[in-house]
Amino acid sequence: MKQAQPSPRLGLVSATGIGVGSMLGAGVFVVWSPAAHAAGAWLPISVVIAATIAVINALSTAHLAALHPVAGGAYTYGRRELRGPWGFVAGAGFVTGKTASLAAMGLAIGSHTAPGHAQWVATAVLIGAWVLNAMGVNRTAAVTTLVAVIVAVGLLALAGASLAAPAAPAAAAADVGVTGVAEGAALVFFAFAGYARLATLGEDVRDPERVIPRAVAVAVGIVVAIYVLLAFVVLRRPGASHLADVDAPLAEAAPAGGAWPHVIGLLAVAAAGGALVALLAGVGRTAMAMARGGDVPTVLAHRNRKDVPVVAEGVAASAAIALVWWGNVGFAIAMSSAAVLAYYAVSNAAAMAAHRRGARMPVPPLLSGLGAAVCVALAASLEPRALAAAGAVMAVTLLGRSLRRSRGGRPQA
Repeated sequence: MKQAQPSPRLGLVSATGIGVGSMLGAGVFVVWSPAAHAAGAWLPISVVIAATIAVINALSTAHLAALHPVAGGAYTYGRRELRGPWGFVAGAGFVTGKTASLAAMGLAIGSHTAPGHAQWVATAVLIGAWVLNAMGVNRTAAVTTLVAVIVAVGLLALAGASLAAPAAPAAAAADVGVTGVAEGAALVFFAFAGYARLATLGEDVRDPERVIPRAVAVAVGIVVAIYVLLAFVVLRRPGASHLADVDAPLAEAAPAGGAWPHVIGLLAVAAAGGALVALLAGVGRTAMAMARGGDVPTVLAHRNRKDVPVVAEGVAASAAIALVWWGNVGFAIAMSSAAVLAYYAVSNAAAMAAHRRGARMPVPPLLSGLGAAVCVALAASLEPRALAAAGAVMAVTLLGRSLRRSRGGRPQA
């Protein structure tokens, strides 16, 4: 019997909360050191460049999500707008990359709470996120929105306290050049990547043609404002010349003494936890859409009584746990970036195709083309080992798809 489609549950506030919570993840607490090392005093410019690229991708993704208000994100867009294997490439990129992100976030939480037992903590957190999501998307949205509010308020309080404290002694500005600013932008860009999670929840959003573009715009606007403010804060204290040598840059930006280091640690754990919960939901829904399309085993399309793709989310959580025990945070992040950039490139290409066929797309095709080109360039700049790992996983899934098709598997309409 064909399973009935669930009624959408998320409105503008809940969808925006998921977007903000997804972007204010672990990245905002760790990205400033390597980005400032690359861009120096030009770090705010790098943030603006990264935000511009993120907005281009967000616009393409949001309006495609409104055109195709079903689960799956760029997997669905690629299938419907580009045909051929491109939808599968996007879906495999998203699932591979975001599964690696799940592992990285779990390890980030573990390293802040129990440095000697980070893997065990990460395992417990991933299992807990799966159980929480199984209770329904409303529970996921409520938790993520609450965490987003707490983290945003905490970061703004940190900024105020830091600006009220004495600035670090000024150091001579390093000559970073255009390449340094570009590298800083590429690093900061990955801290924005959560907005695509909204597109993967298309079936769970009420009035998606109106809500998804607005939620993406509001979420990106909030996060851009916070990131630009934090860029000025860390340059003022501890300063660009000291940032490269610290592991917790936001803790270093806080006034000396007091409880700020502990507060920053708690905020980092809350942010990573909130992003992890929302991310697992997005990965599960993309895998579910791929199962409906006949590209992965159909059991991944199963939903429980709360209309949650509990099997797909369980498989993603299990794969992330395996990576937790096999790799480390740095490798997981690099592998995630390599795979997810493929997802964004396909999304922008699909937006261009939609424009060519006459769909009402407010995003000019030139902007979408620029977004696709930048995604490819950023992916090419990553370390070869991360590219090879992401490519290997995607190649294996492509082989499995081919075998399924050769045995008579067909995509659903």
